[in-house]
Amino acid sequence: MSNTVYETKESSIADPGPLGLACFALTTFCLSMINAGLVDKAASIVVIALALVYGGATQILAGMWEYKKNNVFGATAFASYGAFWISLGVFDLLGALHLVAVPGHGVWLFLLGWTIFTFYMWIGSFGASKALVVTFTLLLAAFILLTIGAAGNETAHTLGGYAGILTAFAAWYTSAAGIFNTVFGRVILPVGPFKK
Repeated sequence: MSNTVYETKESSIADPGPLGLACFALTTFCLSMINAGLVDKAASIVVIALALVYGGATQILAGMWEYKKNNVFGATAFASYGAFWISLGVFDLLGALHLVAVPGHGVWLFLLGWTIFTFYMWIGSFGASKALVVTFTLLLAAFILLTIGAAGNETAHTLGGYAGILTAFAAWYTSAAGIFNTVFGRVILPVGPFKK
């Protein structure tokens, strides 16, 4: 007979990856459409709302569920990029309310830090799947271009927006693969795993 008061069963949860990728994709897509100049900057309020709720808080939840699944890459990626979106949403909101003015060198520093983080996450993606390698390669390109853009290069900023749009579609594809391949019980959208 056990001396413990509570007996625990091993719990199993669904893969949070498709949710985290969907959160990241939609928020990235909307901001990137503005950065590429395809949508007016007045639409930034949509990005702020998404950054705080879907790309931010919901993606952080996906990261916490990845910890439960013992997936250090997914947990670090989703929790970190969720925090990225909340940070961006907060200072964009404060700027929109004219409570603070974020200087250009502040934006550059913010983006440079995220470029460095994305670089080593890109290396880590090679241990995950080909679909994630594509997503992180495009994301790294977007961050590099946006960082250069924040230093005053408008062309790089615009190109960073287009790279962000491609990143969003790669993330959506990977999210859809996780959903379709699970619910149909076979490979509908291949992701090309690197590890066996």
